[in-house]
Amino acid sequence: MAFDLLDAGNLELPALHHGVHSYTRGDLGLAGRRAASFLHELGVRRGHTFAVWLPDGAVWMQLFFGAAQLGALMVPVSTRFRKQEALHVVKTSKARVLFVPKRFLDFDYAGSAREIDASCEALSHVVEIERFDGLAWSEREPYPHWDGRDTDLLCTFMTSGTTGQPKLAAHTAGGIARHARNVGSYNDMRTNDVVLCALPLYGVLGFVQTIAALASGAACVLLPVFKADAAAAAIERHRVTHFFGSDAMFDMVLNAGDYSLATWRRGAFPEYAGLGRSVIAKAWDAWGVRLTGLYGMSECFAMAAMRDPQGDAEQRGTPGGRPISPEIAFRIADPESGETLADRQQGELQLRGYNIMAGYLNNPAATAATFTADGWFKTGDLAYADGGSFRYVGRIRDSLRLRGYLVDPVEIESFLTQHSGVEAAQVVGVHVEGEGDVAVAFIRASTTPETEEALLAWCKQGIAGFKVPRRIIAVEAFPQKEGPNGVKILRNELREMAGRCLGIAQPASV
Repeated sequence: MAFDLLDAGNLELPALHHGVHSYTRGDLGLAGRRAASFLHELGVRRGHTFAVWLPDGAVWMQLFFGAAQLGALMVPVSTRFRKQEALHVVKTSKARVLFVPKRFLDFDYAGSAREIDASCEALSHVVEIERFDGLAWSEREPYPHWDGRDTDLLCTFMTSGTTGQPKLAAHTAGGIARHARNVGSYNDMRTNDVVLCALPLYGVLGFVQTIAALASGAACVLLPVFKADAAAAAIERHRVTHFFGSDAMFDMVLNAGDYSLATWRRGAFPEYAGLGRSVIAKAWDAWGVRLTGLYGMSECFAMAAMRDPQGDAEQRGTPGGRPISPEIAFRIADPESGETLADRQQGELQLRGYNIMAGYLNNPAATAATFTADGWFKTGDLAYADGGSFRYVGRIRDSLRLRGYLVDPVEIESFLTQHSGVEAAQVVGVHVEGEGDVAVAFIRASTTPETEEALLAWCKQGIAGFKVPRRIIAVEAFPQKEGPNGVKILRNELREMAGRCLGIAQPASV
């Protein structure tokens, strides 16, 4: 059995802290086997798929280890998603079972799940979870066999694709286990360390830090809803040693109330809000923590590359990094010719190694398109090599980074055009200092136009909050020009218009 991450340390050591509840490594391992029994009773077998639309908690982790036991594939669904978005994930994955909370915040997940059930032929069961912070199925006998193998698909992570709909990057049990151990080793995670897991488990960075902690014998503190004061209080209460999140999250925690962060030893972040230099300086000056940048994505795992924590502040804050394992390789290639470029020449970052996804689930065409003929994964990121590390420059295509989530503008545009008041839509991003990208939508109204307030309210009901545009602006026509391949929308002009609407000057296009 290769997937023995909970065997890294005494089974009596804590594995999870969630509010007032704590569970040992032995508790979680046994609970995973009970979840495997429950899944098996529902007809889930090796190679089958089930979806988990649950907040972070012990049940989420229990189902993950149950999936590993059976050799089944677990498909997490963002709790920020609403029915239409969740339906796409469940349908794409061909899930047989869908787990939802009976209650969480102010959205009716169970009701939406029942509607999804009616639209998905493959879906056989909807399971409502009463308490997602506790362990479930205590009356079940533990599943007696280990059916899973290293090569089995074990978990997916959503990623925004060129089609405008999220794709599901699927990873194997062996790749997950290897990366968990490597991330733990690189970040000096040890038995009795404590990791604050304040990012959602359905996201690749939240997942990787949690599974790396367990692989290292450390404990995880789960925060299903991030609030800066609660995070700072958890660091003090649980004597947290490791905390990974976005630059904006770090900024809020470092500026929270009168809490001691003195036990915090290691941390890293992707920079989304332009606060990298600031949080590096604050963390060092206040607590002696050497924060670093990191690089990753759903297809290649979070923390695929990181900066050296012993470097100076400027080096530690530079986007990109060095692969965390010699088993991960990178190259910079000309996007047109595919030719490998020399150091300091900008091109597409391409990766190869155990960390690369097996493919996009049930989407062979998209999978084939994202790999080179010689087997390298094409990230779509602009970068350049600098010795044994790389410098990330930006996305080659025009995606948005909204509150840390990579979003294809087509996702928002497609939703807007479903409204009877919208004939066509274009969405661009505007960089706001201290916040990162915000989305601004331009629409051509239909013959039955609607107000901006009504359209914003409709978006808030229908798509994840981080995708809702800051403004929805009606125009007579989009700026465009005739090109060799037809009419092209001038998105740079739309960005300038969006910046003016928000009172922010946008940098000139290069």
